[in-house]
Formats: sequence, C-alpha cells, structure tokens
Amino acid sequence: MPLLGLLPWRAWAALLSQLLRPPCASCTGAVRCQSQGTRDLSPQHMVVREKILDLVISCFKRHGAKGMDTPAFELKEILTEKYGEDSGLMYDLKDQGGELLSLRYDLTVPFARYLAMNKVKKMKRYHVGKVWRRESPTIVQGRYREFCQCDFDIAGQFDPMIPDAECLKIMCEILSGLQLGDFLIKVNDRRIVDGMFAACGVPESKFRAICSSIDKLDKMAWKDVRHEMVAKKGLAPEVADRIGDYVQCHGGVSLVEQMFQDPRLSQNKQALEGLGDLKLLFEYLTLFGIAEKISFDLSLARGLDYYTGVIYEAVLLQTPTQAGEEPLNVGSVAAGGRYDGLVGMFDPKGHKVPCVGLSIGVERIFYIVEQRMKTKGEKVRTTETQVFVATPQKNFLQERLKLITELWDAGIKAEMLYKNNPKLLTQLHYCESTGIPLVVIIGEQELKEGVIKIRSVASREEVAIKRENLVAEIQNRLSES
Repeated sequence: MPLLGLLPWRAWAALLSQLLRPPCASCTGAVRCQSQGTRDLSPQHMVVREKILDLVISCFKRHGAKGMDTPAFELKEILTEKYGEDSGLMYDLKDQGGELLSLRYDLTVPFARYLAMNKVKKMKRYHVGKVWRRESPTIVQGRYREFCQCDFDIAGQFDPMIPDAECLKIMCEILSGLQLGDFLIKVNDRRIVDGMFAACGVPESKFRAICSSIDKLDKMAWKDVRHEMVAKKGLAPEVADRIGDYVQCHGGVSLVEQMFQDPRLSQNKQALEGLGDLKLLFEYLTLFGIAEKISFDLSLARGLDYYTGVIYEAVLLQTPTQAGEEPLNVGSVAAGGRYDGLVGMFDPKGHKVPCVGLSIGVERIFYIVEQRMKTKGEKVRTTETQVFVATPQKNFLQERLKLITELWDAGIKAEMLYKNNPKLLTQLHYCESTGIPLVVIIGEQELKEGVIKIRSVASREEVAIKRENLVAEIQNRLSES
C-alpha cells in the first residue's frame, strides 16, 4: 500500500505555483511572503506531514526512545559558541528586561542543556519541534528559516560504536520506509578530519574554519571550496591541495584499512583512533545488514563545532526523472554524529555525558513528496470521517443529532451538514467529494419502521438494518475495509 494518497494534478499545480513562487520585493497587508522563509500549511500539506511524522516517530519508539520537548527559545549565552561560524544565523529576540534570548537553532544543544541541568546521565530520547535559522531560504529545495526537525539521541556511557551503529540503522529504516528511492549514508569521524588537517599542515587555530569550508562540498565544487579556504581563510595553497587529495576518497571498510597505511594519517594519534572506531562500526553495520548503504567519505566534515567523533549524512541518489518530473536536488535528508563534550559545557563541574544522535530533514522530505504528488493523480483525504449522517426530508435535524451522537459515543468518526433542511443530493455530493465511505440515512419511513439505511458511497448500494444494530454493523464494515 503506498505511503501517501495524492491530489489531482491540476489542484497540485495550482497549489505549488503559489508555494514555489519567486520571493517578492516587499510584503504588504496580512499575507505572509515566501521571502521570509516561512510557509502556511494547508490541510493537504498536513495530511502528508502527519503521515511522514507518524512513520518517523514510530521508528524512534520501536528503538526504545522516550519523547521530550524544550522551550522554543533559550538564553542566548546557552546557544552562542556552540555552532561555530553558524552562530551568526541564530534569531536573537529583543531585550525585554535584561534577558538576552535566542530562538533555538537546533534540538541538540537544548537537549545537552537539559541533561546537564537535570543531572541525567543516561537517556534515549526523541524530539520533534520547530527550529529557526537566519539563512537565505531556498524554497525550491525545501530549505526554510522556520522548519521542523525530528531528532533521536542516545546519551550515556556505553561500549564503543554500538549506539552509533543503531543510529545509522534507524536512518536506514526511516528512509526505506518513506520510499524516497535509493540513498547513501556518508560516514566519517571528526578525529579523522582533524588528523587529516594536522597531517596536511593546517594550523590548529584554523581547524574549525576549514572544517566549515569542507562541509560545503555537497553544495560547491572543490575549486570554489579551495578558493574560499585560500583567499578568504588564509590557508596556504599547497596545504589546500593536500586536503584536496583526501576529500576525493570514498569507499567501504577497505578504504578504512587503506587509510591505516596512509603515510600521513598513520602518524596521527587522533586519526588512528577514529579509523579504529570506524572499522568496528562497519562490523556492526554488517551485522545490522546495512553496510552496503554506508560509505566512508573523507569529504564529510559536518561544520557544527560540537561534533567529536563519528559523523554521518544521508543523501538521496539521483535517479532518471520520469516524464513531467523536475530533477530533485535537496542535499542531505538526514544527518548526525557523536558529541561527547557538549553536555559538559553546561555542567558547572564540567562532567561529561557521551552522546550520539541523528536528525531527519522532514522539510526536505516533505518537498520531495510534494514534487511527486504534483506529477500524479491519486487523491488525498484531508479528514478521517468514516460515516455521514443524512436525511432526505425536512425537519429531521433532531433525529440526525441523536443519530450522530450515538456514533460519536461509539468512537466512530462522523459528521453532518450544519443545516436544518439540507437537500439529499447536496449531502451525497459532499460525501463523494470528501471521500467519506459510508452514509447513514434516516427519514420518515425509516423512523416508522425502526430501521436505518446504510449507503456505500463507492457502489451506491443501500441496505436497511434495525436501528439497534447500527453501530455494530458500521464497526463491522469499517473493520473489513
């Protein structure tokens, strides 16, 4: 059964032309402009979004995670210096009494603050919530300034690479379940990245800045990244060229073995530790049956400052576009890694709690599904109504209210038109247009005989049953559908 139902193409064409229009030069009135990097979500959008979130959250729960939430804003000092160069993308709130606050940039730093504040040493959690980033929105790639994140994290002291492997397994389960097409998860280790920088001659003071540049390789060509490192960040050209030799390497566990023999990396203690953990990680990934989905990629850097060990990022593999489809280029759809030092930054005594986690890029996934809906003609229901209460005659409002109350009290999803004397044809057309499967009809004849008519909207077949058997009959029909 397909994950999502779809709207008619004409309806989606009209909707998407509104959603994906170019940003306007200015906004007036009450209409929210897309140039703000935000969006309104229609009932059709929400059906898709809820199905995606249900699948993601059910996977998190299957792996034993507990739900939690944190405030939408934090003290600015809590968030600053945790994101490196990206700290400039935070939304700061106006000072209203001495407290400097910022909207949360991600769900990871607030989680680390929560662990430290509550002295929690071990936890497996999931968190779904909005975050805000002051970056240039790319609406046609599913990139917004306000967007939803779905995070899964494991906090606590455990044996190496077991939690990390489970995070990658969860990523594979979710991306496979969403049926987005073939995907690949790139993995690396921050210690290997830092060891590579040291071996290539990058000054330690420039590690994080150069890491931020390398992180752009999924969006920029190597020559542009090299130019940024040399021209803007003052890196020696020959050092940049040495880095270029490494960042073109990607493969499986055999590449890990090869890097153990590399003349430069093999001399760096940090890099060797990272390579050792990656080798162990691939053993667990093989046991989980997902090793073929994982690629050791030396170009993966993950620019956020708080990562300390294994890092990973999932990308969809480009497939030939079908007729009417536009090529999709949305970047990564999931990412994460190990951040063992972040909790200690919030603890007065510096006590550390090792953590590893992942984040699912729901907005980008949502965009992909939207694009596919645009090219197909299936229908999506915006309500879950199971039964419609109708009458063919006037002055039957009280009987309809009694009947619908009986259905609601039995847990059946039901509705009716808010009119005293609606026309039967109008009521039946409403059911057909909204996809309600069953209609129960009560009129003078039915009331006199103590029966109710049940009509199948799809087949238009009607059957009369005793009033006292109505709920049982409907529940039986719904269980069979």
